[in-house]
Amino acid sequence: MSAPQHPSDTAVSDSPVTESALDEREGQPALPDADAASDDAVVEPVDDEDEDDDEDDEDDDEDDAEEDGDGENLLVREGDVAGDYLERLLDILDVDGDIDLDVEGDRASVAIVGGRLNDLIGPDGATLEALQELTRLAVAQSTGVRSRLMLDVGEFRAKRRADLTALAGETARRVSSSGQPERLAPMNPFERKVVHDVIASVAGVRSESEGEEPNRRVVVLPDK
Repeated sequence: MSAPQHPSDTAVSDSPVTESALDEREGQPALPDADAASDDAVVEPVDDEDEDDDEDDEDDDEDDAEEDGDGENLLVREGDVAGDYLERLLDILDVDGDIDLDVEGDRASVAIVGGRLNDLIGPDGATLEALQELTRLAVAQSTGVRSRLMLDVGEFRAKRRADLTALAGETARRVSSSGQPERLAPMNPFERKVVHDVIASVAGVRSESEGEEPNRRVVVLPDK
Protein backbone atom coordinates (compact mmCIF):
# COMPACT_ATOMS: atom_id res chain seq x y z
CA MET A 1 0.00 0.00 0.00
CA SER A 2 1.54 3.32 -1.04
CA ALA A 3 0.68 6.84 0.01
CA PRO A 4 1.85 9.31 -2.65
CA GLN A 5 0.99 12.94 -2.43
CA HIS A 6 -1.63 13.98 -4.94
CA PRO A 7 -1.17 17.37 -6.56
CA SER A 8 -3.67 19.95 -5.46
CA ASP A 9 -5.99 21.72 -7.84
CA THR A 10 -4.55 24.90 -9.20
CA ALA A 11 -5.83 27.96 -10.97
CA VAL A 12 -8.32 27.93 -13.78
CA SER A 13 -7.16 26.03 -16.82
CA ASP A 14 -7.02 27.69 -20.22
CA SER A 15 -7.94 24.44 -21.94
CA PRO A 16 -10.60 25.17 -24.56
CA VAL A 17 -13.19 22.89 -22.99
CA THR A 18 -16.61 24.43 -23.34
CA GLU A 19 -20.00 23.53 -21.92
CA SER A 20 -21.18 22.30 -25.29
CA ALA A 21 -18.14 20.10 -25.76
CA LEU A 22 -18.47 18.63 -22.29
CA ASP A 23 -22.18 18.00 -22.72
CA GLU A 24 -21.66 16.34 -26.10
CA ARG A 25 -18.92 14.15 -24.74
CA GLU A 26 -21.25 12.90 -22.01
CA GLY A 27 -24.03 12.28 -24.49
CA GLN A 28 -26.09 15.23 -23.27
CA PRO A 29 -27.39 18.02 -25.49
CA ALA A 30 -25.75 21.38 -25.06
CA LEU A 31 -27.68 23.72 -22.80
CA PRO A 32 -28.75 27.17 -24.02
CA ASP A 33 -27.76 30.31 -22.23
CA ALA A 34 -30.15 31.41 -19.53
CA ASP A 35 -32.90 33.79 -20.56
CA ALA A 36 -32.99 36.59 -18.03
CA ALA A 37 -36.77 36.79 -18.37
CA SER A 38 -37.44 33.08 -17.93
CA ASP A 39 -38.23 31.14 -14.78
CA ASP A 40 -35.05 29.13 -15.25
CA ALA A 41 -33.02 32.29 -14.84
CA VAL A 42 -34.23 32.63 -11.25
CA VAL A 43 -31.43 31.42 -9.02
CA GLU A 44 -31.05 30.70 -5.37
CA PRO A 45 -28.05 31.67 -3.22
CA VAL A 46 -25.41 29.03 -2.78
CA ASP A 47 -25.16 27.45 0.61
CA ASP A 48 -22.93 24.70 1.90
CA GLU A 49 -25.78 22.28 2.57
CA ASP A 50 -27.11 22.45 -0.98
CA GLU A 51 -23.77 22.69 -2.74
CA ASP A 52 -21.79 19.94 -1.11
CA ASP A 53 -23.29 17.27 1.07
CA ASP A 54 -19.72 16.48 2.07
CA GLU A 55 -19.71 19.76 4.02
CA ASP A 56 -23.15 19.66 5.66
CA ASP A 57 -21.79 19.22 9.16
CA GLU A 58 -18.27 20.52 8.74
CA ASP A 59 -18.32 22.37 12.05
CA ASP A 60 -19.69 19.31 13.85
CA ASP A 61 -16.99 17.13 12.31
CA GLU A 62 -14.28 19.55 13.35
CA ASP A 63 -15.60 19.52 16.92
CA ASP A 64 -15.60 15.73 16.87
CA ALA A 65 -12.03 15.73 15.61
CA GLU A 66 -10.94 18.01 18.43
CA GLU A 67 -12.63 15.73 20.96
CA ASP A 68 -10.70 12.83 19.46
CA GLY A 69 -7.56 14.69 20.50
CA ASP A 70 -5.84 15.04 17.16
CA GLY A 71 -7.69 15.86 13.95
CA GLU A 72 -4.77 14.88 11.75
CA ASN A 73 -4.45 11.48 13.40
CA LEU A 74 -8.19 10.97 12.97
CA LEU A 75 -7.91 11.59 9.22
CA VAL A 76 -5.01 9.15 8.97
CA ARG A 77 -7.07 6.59 10.86
CA GLU A 78 -10.00 7.18 8.48
CA GLY A 79 -7.71 6.46 5.55
CA ASP A 80 -6.42 3.28 7.16
CA VAL A 81 -9.92 2.00 7.88
CA ALA A 82 -11.07 2.87 4.37
CA GLY A 83 -8.02 1.19 2.85
CA ASP A 84 -8.69 -2.04 4.75
CA TYR A 85 -12.36 -1.98 3.79
CA LEU A 86 -11.63 -1.41 0.10
CA GLU A 87 -8.91 -4.06 0.00
CA ARG A 88 -11.37 -6.65 1.31
CA LEU A 89 -13.92 -5.50 -1.25
CA LEU A 90 -11.43 -5.82 -4.10
CA ASP A 91 -10.58 -9.33 -2.95
CA ILE A 92 -14.25 -10.32 -2.88
CA LEU A 93 -14.81 -8.87 -6.35
CA ASP A 94 -11.54 -10.37 -7.62
CA VAL A 95 -10.48 -6.96 -8.95
CA ASP A 96 -6.83 -5.96 -9.19
CA GLY A 97 -6.04 -2.53 -7.80
CA ASP A 98 -3.74 -0.67 -5.43
CA ILE A 99 -4.94 1.60 -2.63
CA ASP A 100 -3.35 5.03 -2.27
CA LEU A 101 -3.95 6.94 0.97
CA ASP A 102 -3.50 10.66 1.53
CA VAL A 103 -4.78 13.60 3.56
CA GLU A 104 -5.92 16.59 1.53
CA GLY A 105 -6.79 19.64 3.58
CA ASP A 106 -9.39 18.67 6.16
CA ARG A 107 -10.37 15.27 4.79
CA ALA A 108 -8.92 11.86 4.11
CA SER A 109 -8.38 10.96 0.47
CA VAL A 110 -8.34 7.40 -0.85
CA ALA A 111 -7.75 6.30 -4.44
CA ILE A 112 -7.98 2.92 -6.14
CA VAL A 113 -5.53 2.81 -9.03
CA GLY A 114 -4.43 0.29 -11.65
CA GLY A 115 -6.26 -2.65 -13.13
CA ARG A 116 -9.57 -2.61 -14.93
CA LEU A 117 -11.73 -0.47 -12.70
CA ASN A 118 -14.59 0.66 -14.96
CA ASP A 119 -17.07 -1.51 -13.08
CA LEU A 120 -16.22 0.40 -9.89
CA ILE A 121 -16.85 3.74 -11.61
CA GLY A 122 -20.11 3.07 -13.42
CA PRO A 123 -22.06 5.40 -15.73
CA ASP A 124 -21.09 9.00 -15.01
CA GLY A 125 -19.43 7.85 -11.78
CA ALA A 126 -22.66 6.55 -10.23
CA THR A 127 -21.06 3.38 -8.87
CA LEU A 128 -18.13 5.40 -7.54
CA GLU A 129 -20.53 7.69 -5.65
CA ALA A 130 -22.26 4.68 -4.07
CA LEU A 131 -18.94 3.07 -3.18
CA GLN A 132 -17.76 6.30 -1.55
CA GLU A 133 -20.87 6.39 0.65
CA LEU A 134 -20.38 2.76 1.67
CA THR A 135 -16.75 3.47 2.53
CA ARG A 136 -17.73 6.50 4.59
CA LEU A 137 -20.23 4.39 6.51
CA ALA A 138 -17.58 1.79 7.24
CA VAL A 139 -15.21 4.49 8.47
CA ALA A 140 -17.87 6.14 10.63
CA GLN A 141 -18.76 2.79 12.17
CA SER A 142 -15.12 2.29 13.14
CA THR A 143 -14.27 5.81 14.32
CA GLY A 144 -17.61 6.98 15.67
CA VAL A 145 -17.25 10.19 13.66
CA ARG A 146 -19.03 11.10 10.44
CA SER A 147 -16.55 10.83 7.59
CA ARG A 148 -16.02 13.33 4.77
CA LEU A 149 -13.54 11.03 3.04
CA MET A 150 -13.13 11.43 -0.71
CA LEU A 151 -12.76 8.33 -2.88
CA ASP A 152 -11.42 8.25 -6.42
CA VAL A 153 -11.23 5.23 -8.72
CA GLY A 154 -9.06 5.06 -11.82
CA GLU A 155 -8.48 8.84 -11.59
CA PHE A 156 -12.10 9.44 -12.60
CA ARG A 157 -12.57 12.35 -10.19
CA ALA A 158 -9.17 13.84 -11.01
CA LYS A 159 -9.95 13.86 -14.73
CA ARG A 160 -13.46 15.18 -14.13
CA ARG A 161 -12.08 17.95 -11.92
CA ALA A 162 -9.69 19.01 -14.67
CA ASP A 163 -12.51 19.10 -17.24
CA LEU A 164 -14.79 21.08 -14.93
CA THR A 165 -12.02 23.52 -14.06
CA ALA A 166 -11.53 24.24 -17.75
CA LEU A 167 -15.28 24.51 -18.32
CA ALA A 168 -15.78 26.87 -15.39
CA GLY A 169 -12.89 29.08 -16.49
CA GLU A 170 -14.16 29.38 -20.05
CA THR A 171 -17.70 30.06 -18.86
CA ALA A 172 -16.47 32.74 -16.47
CA ARG A 173 -14.63 34.50 -19.29
CA ARG A 174 -17.70 34.44 -21.52
CA VAL A 175 -19.99 35.75 -18.80
CA SER A 176 -17.53 38.48 -17.86
CA SER A 177 -17.31 39.56 -21.50
CA SER A 178 -21.00 39.33 -22.42
CA GLY A 179 -22.57 40.32 -19.13
CA GLN A 180 -25.12 37.51 -19.61
CA PRO A 181 -25.62 34.59 -17.17
CA GLU A 182 -25.03 31.03 -18.30
CA ARG A 183 -26.45 27.79 -16.94
CA LEU A 184 -24.33 24.66 -16.82
CA ALA A 185 -25.47 21.08 -17.09
CA PRO A 186 -26.83 19.39 -13.94
CA MET A 187 -24.03 18.20 -11.68
CA ASN A 188 -23.61 16.26 -8.48
CA PRO A 189 -22.41 18.05 -5.31
CA PHE A 190 -18.73 17.20 -5.91
CA GLU A 191 -18.85 18.64 -9.43
CA ARG A 192 -20.73 21.78 -8.38
CA LYS A 193 -18.19 22.39 -5.63
CA VAL A 194 -15.36 22.28 -8.17
CA VAL A 195 -17.13 24.82 -10.39
CA HIS A 196 -18.00 27.15 -7.51
CA ASP A 197 -14.40 27.12 -6.30
CA VAL A 198 -13.16 28.11 -9.75
CA ILE A 199 -15.75 30.87 -10.23
CA ALA A 200 -14.95 32.28 -6.78
CA SER A 201 -11.37 32.86 -7.91
CA VAL A 202 -12.36 34.87 -11.00
CA ALA A 203 -13.04 38.59 -10.66
CA GLY A 204 -16.23 40.03 -12.11
CA VAL A 205 -18.36 36.88 -11.93
CA ARG A 206 -20.17 34.85 -9.29
CA SER A 207 -21.99 31.53 -9.16
CA GLU A 208 -25.24 30.34 -7.66
CA SER A 209 -27.31 27.18 -7.88
CA GLU A 210 -30.80 26.42 -9.06
CA GLY A 211 -33.06 23.41 -9.23
CA GLU A 212 -33.45 20.29 -7.16
CA GLU A 213 -31.42 17.09 -7.11
CA PRO A 214 -30.63 15.30 -9.34
CA ASN A 215 -31.08 18.22 -11.74
CA ARG A 216 -29.45 20.90 -9.61
CA ARG A 217 -27.03 23.01 -11.64
CA VAL A 218 -24.64 25.94 -11.39
CA VAL A 219 -25.52 29.33 -12.83
CA VAL A 220 -22.64 31.71 -13.59
CA LEU A 221 -23.60 35.41 -13.46
CA PRO A 222 -21.84 38.77 -13.82
CA ASP A 223 -20.91 40.17 -10.43
CA LYS A 224 -23.14 42.96 -9.25
